[in-house]
Formats: sequence, structure tokens, C-alpha cells
Amino acid sequence: MTIGLSDEDRDLRDSVRGWAARHATPEVIRGAVEAKAEVRPTYWGSLAELGMLGLHLPEEVGGAGFGLLETAIVTEELGRAMVPGPFLPTVIVSAVLHEAGRTGELEGLADGSLFGAVALQQGGLRIVRDGGVATLSGASSYILGGQVGDVFLLAADDDGTHAFVVVDRARLEVTELPSHDVVRRNAEVVVDGLALAEGDVLELDSRRVLDIAATLFAAESAGLADWATTTAADYARVRQQFGRVIGQFQGVKHKAARMLSLTEQARVTAWDAARALGEDVSAAESSLAAAVAASVAPEAAFQVTKECIQILGGIGYTWEHDAHLYMRRAQSLRILLGSTASWKRRVANLTLEGARRVLSIDLPAEAEQIRSDIRAELAPAVELDGAERKAYLAERGYTSPHLPAPWGKSADAVSQLVIAEELRTAKIKPHDMIIGNWVIPTLIAHGNEEQLQRFVPQSLRGDIVWCQLFSEPGAGSDLASLSTKATKVDGGWRLQGQKVWTSMARDAHWGICLARTDGDVAKHKGLSYFLIDIKNSEGLDIRPLREITGEALFNEVFFDDVFVPDECLVGEPGDGWKLARTTLANERVSLSSDSSLGSGGEALLTLAETVPGGLDAEQLTLLGKVLCDAQSGGLMGLRTTLRSLTGAQPGAESSIAKLLGVEHIQQVWEVAMDWAGPTSLLGEQDRRSATQMFLNSQCMSIAGGTTNVQLNIIGERILGLPRDPEPGK
Repeated sequence: MTIGLSDEDRDLRDSVRGWAARHATPEVIRGAVEAKAEVRPTYWGSLAELGMLGLHLPEEVGGAGFGLLETAIVTEELGRAMVPGPFLPTVIVSAVLHEAGRTGELEGLADGSLFGAVALQQGGLRIVRDGGVATLSGASSYILGGQVGDVFLLAADDDGTHAFVVVDRARLEVTELPSHDVVRRNAEVVVDGLALAEGDVLELDSRRVLDIAATLFAAESAGLADWATTTAADYARVRQQFGRVIGQFQGVKHKAARMLSLTEQARVTAWDAARALGEDVSAAESSLAAAVAASVAPEAAFQVTKECIQILGGIGYTWEHDAHLYMRRAQSLRILLGSTASWKRRVANLTLEGARRVLSIDLPAEAEQIRSDIRAELAPAVELDGAERKAYLAERGYTSPHLPAPWGKSADAVSQLVIAEELRTAKIKPHDMIIGNWVIPTLIAHGNEEQLQRFVPQSLRGDIVWCQLFSEPGAGSDLASLSTKATKVDGGWRLQGQKVWTSMARDAHWGICLARTDGDVAKHKGLSYFLIDIKNSEGLDIRPLREITGEALFNEVFFDDVFVPDECLVGEPGDGWKLARTTLANERVSLSSDSSLGSGGEALLTLAETVPGGLDAEQLTLLGKVLCDAQSGGLMGLRTTLRSLTGAQPGAESSIAKLLGVEHIQQVWEVAMDWAGPTSLLGEQDRRSATQMFLNSQCMSIAGGTTNVQLNIIGERILGLPRDPEPGK
């Protein structure tokens, strides 16, 4: 995995990874750790020859003419390999000087003859102005790369404003500091009335300087987190305790899955910040993307590197293992960048002021011809209404365009996105089949012709409403443990048992039901997939279940000798498990048209504006955290869609998005209740109130597979940790 998505991005990653494996060997890293002071790496010239130091710089100063995204990919990989040397401060300095229009040092920074050093916090350094003369005095904050740097980018107070000055090493007295990060070390400078020449005080907005630094700090953090997650998972797959590998214990498996979730958050936010800084967007939008990355990535890396040590156990606590080097690096980045809380407040304030990150996709040229055809076909639907409109759209494949013709449009990823855009533009909506969105693809893949003709057209039009009869009191997420029994009789099957948590059972016309048809084979092999006539089946007893909201959308359903004819068995007896897991290769592709913060994030922002006296610092910090999670989820969806457009396989984002999204929306409404105050404690509130939304959101970490099951899936299918043992074994 890498920050980049394209084949070129992955080639760049592989090139850097190969270079790092040759040059940043364990002996080189340990040599840097044990050295009395940081020294200039002997391999720096090799890194420069590959063009890695100047990817983001124009060709006329020795750069490659690419952007900050490519530099972020390199930064991530070098961080992942713990490569000694001041790569991070050097590329920050060159990127800042390039934007500031100061070109004198750029060629040296690109060819490796000059090293950069950065202090982002002011410390005691201040600019004193007397007439037209400016001098620099005081002690700097800690300087990243200061022990070997040549070009120093230093934060200083300029009459109450945060400013940055550029000073050559020869004009400074540099003091090396014993550093928490023992591979890349810090220094400080003390000056007394150092005369500053014209251009030494950068006219570039200090926020832009911080945003550039934050983006590249985030990229390196993503690399650190990736190493820690991979290292922990690799160890958990082989380390044995209590008779089995530790990765099989859910405590370890879930911890590793959480580590991967944080790593992906760091990666997607760093990716987006690097993109935003190179796009033609407003300063507020690019600054918001950088602030989200700064809020998420360094903190994520710090947490993940700590958890890596925990999973490694005693070996992780030793000086000889590299785990502590990564933790030291992550913690140093987090502190040198400025407090995470301050960056979260930056996110909150920018968003409250109206800044939003636009998550969009540039479609290929062929999309315009597709668009023209779709627009012409949709034009008549605008003049229709109600059932007529839904029928028109269904007959032409718009209910589920990704389905194969004639039921859908066999739409590829590009076509699906164009169709969604044109439907929004025309302000028309096809029928939402809800549970039918699961049923119909299964029937198309496994049903016979009679079943297709009987159920699919009516479902696409909205004439049939479906419910799902899978869960049972003793089998929620564990479908293989279902006990509802189907016994073969003349002309069909007789069903006995109970289903629970069935949404829409009282409104549905038909239901899909898994029942056990063979008790003598392995649990998952003895299930069959039935279509149940909800409205006309004798022996079917549907009882509403009142939920914590006070409503009764759920139901329990009792089967008392319910007859199901043979024509309502889908596939063959015993195919139920396979059918329940069916997903078509041409899955639905979508990109939210809402705010990148989602409806929950926007609702919380609206509520924030009504808090008496405004939000305090703690509330602003919390709001920033919630908004960062919202934007992270949107970015994961965007990356998944981008992968679909190129025909690539889904990345880890698609698996983690559900986990992150559920916990995010639950936190949104919990915070909303807190901010609403005592009024949120009134009973019988509107369904859209913060109180009712909070109560309703509690089901989201249970329905469709619990959070614990999702963590198992992430641990096993992505990190390769062993499956849980079967009971009794």
C-alpha cells in the first residue's frame, strides 16, 4: 500500500523501497543510533541522483517538475524504512522556498549539496524592527535536522505574528541537542541582533508554510504507522503463546485491526493534503486538508507505534528492536508540528468559517458521450411522476445500473458515476429497493428464468418490497449456526423456526430466508435459500419488537409449519451459504454528492452555531476530531471509487470505511446530545432530534455485522492473521 494510487505512484514507491533496502540497512540505522552526533549520510548523493530531493521543484533549478504528491510518496517510504538523514526538513525547506519565490538555494537542496533544517514553533526567537532594519534575536525552538542542516527555516515572532526566516548555517551558532529521536536529531540556535537581509523574512503566509510542513509530516507518519502495523501483524502470525499463535486471540487481532484503521486514516489524509496543495483550490480548502492531515496522521502514528510495542511484548521493549525508534520518531513529529489539539481546533474553525474539501473525480473523455446518451434517455422521465416515473426508469435499467442487462445497464464504473450525476441534475430518483438491493443480484446470479421474470421486474419498479429473514435468536452474525429447519414434502418444503431483527417484515411482500435443509453435513453446507410469500403464507406469525427508540421497525417472525413451494427455492438444496455470500463482479460504484463531512458532520456544525456563548476550547477540539473522522471516511470512499475507475482491486479503505463510519456517526449524535444540553433529555422527541438519532445510531455497530466481526474480518482478510479456532478445538 502507498499514499499514491496510480501505477506510476506504485512504481515510484517500489523504486524508493528498493533504494532504502540497499542503503538503510540495519547496520546503517544502528550506526546512526549509536553515533555521538548526527552525521551527513554517505548515500545522500545517490538519493539526489535518483531525483528524490527535487521531485516537487521545477526543472530549471534541478527538479523533476512533479508535485508535492510524489514527494509525499517518497517521504512515506523513507519514513517506513527509518532512513537516517534530514530528508523531511530538506524537502520542506525547498518546497517553502519555491512557493516563496526564493530560488537561490533550490538547486543545492535538489542536488544534495545543501541540507535543510526546520523549526516550526517560535520558541524565544523574535524579529526586532528598527526603521528599515530587521534583526533576529533569542533562542529558537528545537530544529528538525539542525545538527546537519545548511539552510535553516526558523519560526519567529514578528510583532505578534507568526513569521518564518531563512538563515544560512554560517551565520548561526548551532548547538546540538541530545534528542528523543536518536536517528534524526535536533539542535537549537541562539542569536543576538543578527542582521536580516531583504528576503530573509519570508513574505509567504506562515499558514502556508505550516500546511506544507504538516502535509509532509503526515506523509512520514503514514510510513511509520505502516511499518508498525506490518511488523506487529507479522509477529502476531508466528508468535505462539498458550498453545496457539497470538494473532488468533481476539484481543490481539482487534488491536492489530485498529492499528490498520489508524494507518489508513493517516495515509488517506496525507494523500489528500498533498493533492490539495497542488490543486487550483482556495487557500481555505487546501489549508483544511492539511489541518486534517496534521490532526490525524502524527497522532495515528504515535498510537500505532505504541501498540506495536505492546503486541511485540518483551522483545518490543528492548533497545535492540527498532520498534522504539519508530515510536520516538512518531512522538517527535507529533510534538514538533504543534499540539494535535491545536490542529483539531484549526479544522473546526476553518469549517465553521465555511471551508469544505470538495471530493470530486475527473472522469475520462468517453464520459461525455455516455453523458449525452444518458441525458437524452432521462429527459422523458422528468415529465413523468410517481409509479410511472419509477417504471420508466426501471425498464431502462436505472434502478440498479450496475446489474447486467436487461435488468440494469451493465454499467461500468465510469457509466455508474455519470448516471448518478445525471439523475441528480435531473432531480429524479429511481426506486430504492433497500433489501431488494441484496436480493435481486442474488436472483440474477442464481435464480432460474421463472424466478427472474416473476420477481426482478416488479422489484425494480417498486411493486415488491423485500425483507431479510436471516438472523435468529441464537445466530446473529454467525449465519452458519442457523437452526430454522426446512423439511422436504410433496411439492415443496415445510419450515419450522424463528427469525429475529427482521426490518420491514410487516410491510414486505416477500422475504429471503435461510433455513437448514440437511443437519448431517457441515453447518454451512446444510443451508438453503428460500423466497417466502410474507402476505399469503399460513403459519407465519410476525410480531413487532420495540426498539430503544420506542419505535417498532424490527420484528420477530415465527414459522409454524409454513409451506414453501419448490419454485421458491433458489438454486439447489445446500446452496444457501453460497447464495448468502453472493456479490457480483460489477459491484455498485458511488461517490457521495453530499458534503465531504456527511450529513452528520453538517448537522453537528449547525448545532455548534446555536451553543450559547459559542464553543469553548475543549468543544472546538472535539468538533475538530469528529470532522477529521468524517473527512477521513469521505476520502476512503473517494479512493475506493478511484480504484474502481482504473479496474484495480479494492484497497484496505473499503473494509475500514464501515468501521470508521459507524463509530463516527455514533459519536456525532452523542456529541450533539451533549451540546443540546438538558433539552435533549425530554421524552417523545422528533425522529430527527439529536436524542432520537443517538438512540437509533446504537444499532449501526450491530446491524449488518457487528463491529467485533468487522475487526475480525480486517485482521484476518487484510492482515492475514489466523481465523478464530472452532469451538471445542
